[in-house]
Amino acid sequence: MKLALVISGASGVELGVKFLKYLPKNVEPHVVVSDNALKVQLHELGRITFHSDENIAAGPASGSFGIHATAVIPCSMNTLAKIACGISDTLATRTAAVALKENRPLLLAPREMPLSPIALENMLKLSRLGVLIAPPIAGYYAEHDSLEAMERFWIGKWYDLLGIEHELYRRWSGS
Repeated sequence: MKLALVISGASGVELGVKFLKYLPKNVEPHVVVSDNALKVQLHELGRITFHSDENIAAGPASGSFGIHATAVIPCSMNTLAKIACGISDTLATRTAAVALKENRPLLLAPREMPLSPIALENMLKLSRLGVLIAPPIAGYYAEHDSLEAMERFWIGKWYDLLGIEHELYRRWSGS
């Protein structure tokens, strides 16, 4: 499975990095980052293909490249707005546009709060188009005992939505 991960914004970048950390070996990640300094940090994870956000001709910019799913973690409100309006002026926004046009899973993890009415309208518009809007919200039934455990829960929920197998959190048993 080829997976595109877009890391936008500054706050919550660690979630994008941890999303990569737990990926199973059968997932081929292609990462688009909006901040060049972040690349140095991400290279330490290995087996990751990096693409400059300015390289609009990179593989994830084309539907024929074969990305199976795309996640934007974290998703800044600026990136969310561009995706909602069909603006694909960077590789990050073009990658999301390709997911939409190819009818492939697109997950956005907006990380800002409170949410403005404009952001909520953009999320509703995208949700109606089939985009998975999945902000990092705690599921207290998983009984997190640390921030790291809560982050594993969020990442596990995102993997669930994208069809990636994992054992990152204790699932609800109904009792």
